[in-house]
Formats: sequence, structure tokens, C-alpha cells
Amino acid sequence: MTGIQKPTKKSLTVFSGRAHPELAIAVAHELGTELVPTSAYDFANGEIYVRYEESVRGSDAFVIQSHTAPINQWIMEQLIMIDALKRASAKQITVVLPFYGYARQDKKHRGREPISARLMADLYKTAGADRLMAVDLHTAQIQGFFDGPVDHLMALPILSDYVAEKYGDQPLAVVSPDAGRIKVAEEWSHRLGGVPLAFIHKTRDINRPNETVANRVVGAVEGRICVLVDDMIDTGGTITKAADALMAAGAGGVVIAATHAILSGPAVDRLKNCTAVEVIVTNTLPIPPDREFDKLTTLSIAPLISRAIREVFEDGSVTSLFDGKA
Repeated sequence: MTGIQKPTKKSLTVFSGRAHPELAIAVAHELGTELVPTSAYDFANGEIYVRYEESVRGSDAFVIQSHTAPINQWIMEQLIMIDALKRASAKQITVVLPFYGYARQDKKHRGREPISARLMADLYKTAGADRLMAVDLHTAQIQGFFDGPVDHLMALPILSDYVAEKYGDQPLAVVSPDAGRIKVAEEWSHRLGGVPLAFIHKTRDINRPNETVANRVVGAVEGRICVLVDDMIDTGGTITKAADALMAAGAGGVVIAATHAILSGPAVDRLKNCTAVEVIVTNTLPIPPDREFDKLTTLSIAPLISRAIREVFEDGSVTSLFDGKA
């Protein structure tokens, strides 16, 4: 056979932005590798500079960035990192989003509003991303916004295993903070052995973001430890009002479980002072020491992300990580 034969061995490279390097380091450690050395800094006017200190040519690149505050800065940094990889001839670029920014703006509620979640997907595609990997998207439909493969990872097994081990010997109920997340609550119920379901009937004023009014509890919760599940805790208003409503309905106790601990503004004070006995989250977002509190338990998402990265790199099945649900 004539011509030049190229080696077929693939190369996996992991990159981190500056938003949450601790998580990226943990993911790389789980994979048995290290982060590619990267220079990143801000110019005086806020513009971002990125350069990789090693060759990335021909590699399968995984770019990890958590969209934490200041969220727009870290999104822009990740886009620039993708562009740098594309121009440096990376073979395949997978964007790893432990928390997908702007995911709550996934449809138009009123005229003249943006669909920012779709815009985000378009930005990543334009920058040069071949694939997206995200943990617990606010709505599953966001997977359809990106023109390419999307791996939707779920923290449910990590969170539910912890709850089962700690509270499984007591009567449980799984509670959704609103009717829209009943499907997630059903998956929780299945993982916990078919415990009863309930939800909080609430109202929301579209003119006042981050504010809800918890109304009545729908379902049998009396005397049970209620596992109140959601994808994120932002200011904590919705989840703490729901916990109070459950206790008022006769619950034996409330445990809050959520994937993304945004913890904006008054969230920490609200959670510390609410009726829940424990708040369980993952480290998809960084939680600085001054935002930690006694009730808070943080579980690592790094093993899940690293296993998904390995499956993608080895052309395996990410779906297999979730018992056929993904």
C-alpha cells in the first residue's frame, strides 16, 4: 500500500476555564490525566485572552466551564477557548457544561422576549463546538437547540443514592416544588423504591422574577420525610416556601435536594433559617466558603462527568450510565 500511514491512537485532552477549576481538576483526576496548561487573563478593558501552552492538534478536546457569576464573563471565556482549539486543529471539541447558563429562557412567555437558551447553543456551534455535554438541563427540550450530539447527564443517581442511604429507613415522600417537574419527581420515586409523590401548587408573577407564592400541598405527606427535589436553587425563595408548606401540611421533616447551587442574594440566609433539616446539592457550581452553612451537603459530580467523557472518547454509550434513561 502506498502513501503515508498515520497512527490511529486517539488523544484525550481536558481544558478548564477560570470559573470552577477545582471541579475540572477533579474530573481530570478521575480520568487519570491532567488539565492542559492554559494561559488566560483579562485585559484592562475586560477583554479575555486565552492561549494553550501545549499542542492540541488532532486531539479530542473537552472544555469544562461552569456558568457561575459573573456568568457572562465565563461564557465568553469558554467561547474563546473553543475558538482557540478550533484554530489549533483540535479534532473534536466537546463543550462540558456542568451548569448551562440562560437555560431558564428556553421559550417565549410573552411577545418581544428572547429565547436565550437557543442563542447559547448557536454561539457554541458558531465558535466551533462539535458536541455539548450538560448536567440536568432546566428543560430537556434544550437538547434540540444544538445542531449536533448533546449528552444530558443526570445527577439523580448521585443525589438519590445519598438520600436512600441516610433516610431510607424512614417513611419517605418525593415532592416537586411545582406541577411542571412531576416527571423528575416520578424518576426520584422510582429510584427510592416507589415512594408516594406530591407537589406544591404555586403561582408565579411573570413580572417579578425569582418570586413565587407557595399555595397548597397536593398529595399525602403527613408523617413522612419529604424529599423536595428541584434542578437548581437560585435565591431560595421557591424551595424554602415549599418546605414551609410541607411542614404546615404535617410532614415529618423536609430534605431539599437540588443539582445546581446557584445560591444568589438571600439564598443562604433563607436556607439556613428554613424548616428543612438538610440541603443536598452537587458541585456543578463553585460554593465559596462564605456561602456554606451547617445544613448544606455537597456531593461531587466529577465521577459522573468523567465517566461520560470516557464513554464519548471511547465511542461508548452515555445512555448506559443512567440505566437506559438519557
